[in-house]
Order: sequence, then structure tokens, then C-alpha cells
Amino acid sequence: MGYTIVEKIIKNHLVCGEMKAGSEIGLRIDQTLTQDATGTMAYLQLEAMEIERVKTELSVAYIDHNTLQSGFENADDHRYIQTVAKKHGVRFSRPGNGICHQVHLERFGIPGKTLIGSDSHTPTAGGIGMLGMGAGGLDVAVAMGGGAYYITMPKVIKVELLGALSDYVGAKDVILEVLRQLGVKGGVGAVIEYAGEGVKTLSVPQRATITNMGAELGATSSIFPSDEATRAFLKAQGREDAYVALAPDADAVYDAIYTVDLSALKPLAACPHSPDNVKPVSSLAGMKIDQVCIGSCTNSSLADMLTVAAMLKGKTIHPDVSLSISPGSKQVYTMLAECGALADMIAAGARILECACGPCIGMGFSPKSKGVSLRTFNRNFLARSGTADASVYLVSPEVAAASAIAGVFTDPTTLGVAPRVKLPTKFTINDNLIELPAEPEAAKALGVERGPNIKPIPKGKAPDETLSTKLILKVGDNITTDHIMPAGAKILPYRSNVPKLSEFCFTVCDKDFPERALKEGGGVILGGQNYGQGSSREHAALVPLYLGVKAVIAKSFARIHVANLINFGIVPMTLKDEGDYDKISEGDSLRIEGFAEAIRSGDEVTLVVGENETRLPLKLTLSQRQREILLAGGALNYAKSES
Repeated sequence: MGYTIVEKIIKNHLVCGEMKAGSEIGLRIDQTLTQDATGTMAYLQLEAMEIERVKTELSVAYIDHNTLQSGFENADDHRYIQTVAKKHGVRFSRPGNGICHQVHLERFGIPGKTLIGSDSHTPTAGGIGMLGMGAGGLDVAVAMGGGAYYITMPKVIKVELLGALSDYVGAKDVILEVLRQLGVKGGVGAVIEYAGEGVKTLSVPQRATITNMGAELGATSSIFPSDEATRAFLKAQGREDAYVALAPDADAVYDAIYTVDLSALKPLAACPHSPDNVKPVSSLAGMKIDQVCIGSCTNSSLADMLTVAAMLKGKTIHPDVSLSISPGSKQVYTMLAECGALADMIAAGARILECACGPCIGMGFSPKSKGVSLRTFNRNFLARSGTADASVYLVSPEVAAASAIAGVFTDPTTLGVAPRVKLPTKFTINDNLIELPAEPEAAKALGVERGPNIKPIPKGKAPDETLSTKLILKVGDNITTDHIMPAGAKILPYRSNVPKLSEFCFTVCDKDFPERALKEGGGVILGGQNYGQGSSREHAALVPLYLGVKAVIAKSFARIHVANLINFGIVPMTLKDEGDYDKISEGDSLRIEGFAEAIRSGDEVTLVVGENETRLPLKLTLSQRQREILLAGGALNYAKSES
């Protein structure tokens, strides 16, 4: 039996465990990336582990999230990351150089290599045939220190692409169709591998758009073959020597197969408030809109920007619409300026933002109250835009540009022949905003700058023999990390200040939660299906730890979040019978006898609820390594005990 692309890469990087679906495996990691919203904590953790020099082939620290400097906090964090990176062997991508995933694809991605990043959209690198995975900052710090990255051996789902895209139909429509078929839980425990004749018709930037939003499927990663299109992209970037051909064996076996006929696709939109709430744009045509945002790590490549510029040329944005455009990298921005496309955007009335995440992470450009915003981004979770009552739709750059001109939701296929965009065979290369680290000997004399907003990392404690506490919060299905720990311009500056950050925890769901958690001395949270979906932000575990949360019970968990909970000593448990969810109410007393012993060796515990002492079975699905981490009170304590 042959291997899939995913299995080939895993086989070449396997450190421990068996390549058996569902079992825990450890992987050697070739490259890491961090961004500034999660990077400060990752490097504080690297320092706490007393790692002098990173041991990966390449590690890069990007500044792309917290770039709005309305106070000293973000600037201080940037300076900390810059100095700690220089000291410990990490390249530093300065503010203005671009979004981590776009820049990494352009300048550093290598087919067949492994990459983890403290950002859930790290699978963007799958567009170049790299196994990229989102992870918590602590897992990234461990990998930088030479440790393995542990995941559950994934299933491999094949998505067979047929035909070719029609005019005005983009790569965004491909991944929206996959989301329509699989849903936001459809990729959990799996890697999505794209195959078929249709693959050959897609460029690397198009493939990267598709793998980027694989995160919204809950997938561990997504990946394309590395072929002649990959070679052409790397050659244009002056990196043809990094090319490696990658394809599945002819007799590779997949756990499931889905099909997408590219030639039959029409423009699609993800409607509020979930990326899998997908409808044809034609069914939304004529709806008045207020705002359009083009950019993000999903759709900010040169190809996307040139397409938008061609559609805007000679036109004027509708007077009722505000349009922002964020190029994905300095390279893209420079080339737009050189060819005149930037002038076409400006002339049409677009507001050009810096090369950063910007509105996607809630960092400015929030819609008006009850506004309708069309965005080429990857997430439209409730309130993520910064406006709680806004309606955010996820669309392709083609739909975004057409609608910005018309002032209403517009199906671009009604506009006739699409403008033809030709990509250059050589990109403008200037890496002057990527700082190299100091040489090892020189690094020993360097200091690290810490601003007053950077606070110590909260530490977990070993579990009690008997858990006796209360249910302090009950939430529903598909709770995202944006619900748990919101982002946005008002909150992101405190990512290195957990005490201050705790004031915002779960306030999207319950504005009184932080105060109640502190008053009760912590407790337990109950969630529904897919608890913790969304970003890799470990603050969604770290801040509940600070507030005293000892365990989370849910119907099911998202992959990265459950790993983050364990890393910080919060015990994740699932309901054996999902119907028991309705038997537990907020405020109920909870008790688990033999709690620590069950973590040590048990697969189940009995939860005793309320005055009537209703007894409910819970599952503890943990590897031996995870049990030891929880018993130590978290991964930092565990790492120290192992050293």
C-alpha cells in the first residue's frame, strides 16, 4: 500500500509513535514562525526553558498583528521580540514587511518540510507542498528548543479537483465549496490533501488561499502536491533550488474522498456568523452593503491584488461603501506600485492600509453599527470585526471588487469577460526588512528589552485528589477562541499582560464572567460541540488558568485548543453521553472523587452534580505524555522536571 503526501512527510519526520490514525506521534519540526499577538508569550516561554539558541533549521518572528500603536504596549512588545529574536537565533520580520503566511510562502517555504506556527493559518504553507500546522506558542517554543511536536496521527481526506475555474470564480470559491460540503468540524483529526487534474490549473497563490482556510474545517493541515507550478513560483522568487517534487503514490489509500468540479463552481459567500454558512452570491445579489475589506493572509497575494486593481481601473467606489485594501507583503506592495496597479486602486477610492492583518484581526476598520461588511478574510465569527451587531460575509476578491463598485452584493459573472491578469516570471526581491540574528558568540553579550506591559507567565498547579468546585460558565456549540479571548484593537495590546487581559475573557458570551470567576475562586466550564475552534491563541487557555479554571467539559474539542488546555494544566474532559449536557446548569456544585488518580491512569471519571448528586460519566482521552503534563500542572513545569 502506497503513501499519501501527508504520510510521506510524516514518515520522514517521525520521532516517536506509530503512523496509525488516532495514536499520538511526535514530529521533528524544520521551521517555526510566530506573530506578535502570540509571539511575546512564546518567547517568554522559550526564555523560561533556558534555551540559549533555537535548534530548528529556520525560525522567523513576524510583526503583523498588533501594528496599530495607539499606546506604548505594542511598540514595547515589538522591541522585546526583536531583541529576544536577535539573541536566540531567530530571524525578525519588521513591521511593514508583511503578513507572516504571505511572506513565509514567498521567502521561506520549502516543499516536504514541516512548519509549525503560533497562528492557526500556518497551513497556508501547504500551498507550496509544506506540512504547516498551527500550534500554541508553548508548543512552538518547545520545537524551537529542539523538542518534538506532538499531534494525533491524522486521517487523510482527499479532495479531488476536476476541470478549471471559470471567469470571475476564484480560489476562495473552491475552499468555500469544501466548507459547504464538510462544515467547520469536517476536517477535525484529518489533513486535507488536494489531488486531480484540476490541481494543475491552480497557481501557488491560489493553492495557498485554499490551504489557508482549511483551518476553518478544523483540519490539522491542508496540502497540495509540489509540481511544475510550485517550481515556477519558487523560480520567480529566486529560490528554485528549494524545489522538491511531491506527489502521492498511485496506490495511496485515503480515509475519505470528496470531489469539487472547478468548472461548475459559481461565486460563493460565507454568511454570518460562520465560515461554513455558504450560499451562492447570486442568491444575495442586490443586498445593500456598507463596507468592503480586501486582504488578509487568505487573499492578499500579488495575483489577487492585480485582479482587484484591474476590476477597479477607471471605476469609482460607490459613495455608500468604504473600501480598504491591505497588500500581503512589502513585495506585493512594491510590485503594485511599480506596475501602476496601486494607482488604479487609489484612483478608484480605495483606502490603502499597511501590509498587515489589520481588519481581519479586528485591528481597525470596524463596520458601522448593524453594517454589512464583505471581506476576503477567513473568519466571520460574531464580533470579530470589532462591531458586535455587524453582518460579515466572506467572499472572493472578485466578488469584493464588483460589490464595492456597485454598492450592493454583486455576482461578478454577470459583468461579462473578466480582465486578464498575467503574473511576472520574476518577483521583486528585497529582504531588507528581515533582520538576521546575531552569531552565537556575539549573542551571549546581548540583552533583551522588556517593557512594563510584559508580565510573568501564570503557572499551573498539580490537580487535587478530589475536584470540588462549581460550574462557573455554560456555553453552546462552536465556541471559538474569539469568544473565549477576544482580539481587536482595544484588547490585543495586552497579550503579554495576562492579568489585564483576563478582564475581557468570555465577555462576548457573558460580560460578568471575569468578575464571577475571580469571586468563586475559579471552577469548571461546560461547552458543546467543537469547543475552542478558530485561532491557535493559547491565551484562550492561559487566561482561564489565571482566572482559576481547573477543567473544561465539552461534547467535543478543537485540536489546537485541547492541546493548549493541557499545556497549561487545565483538564479537558468530554461527556460520555452528550445528552448529559442538559443535566448540568451554571452554578451547580461539581465533584470528582479520585480526580488526580484518574488523570494518572483512568479513561473515565464520574462527575457528581448538584445537591441531588446526579452522577454523570466523563471521558478522559489522554496520552501518557499528556497525563504527565497535567499531573505536573502544565508543560512548563513538566519540561523543568524532565530537564
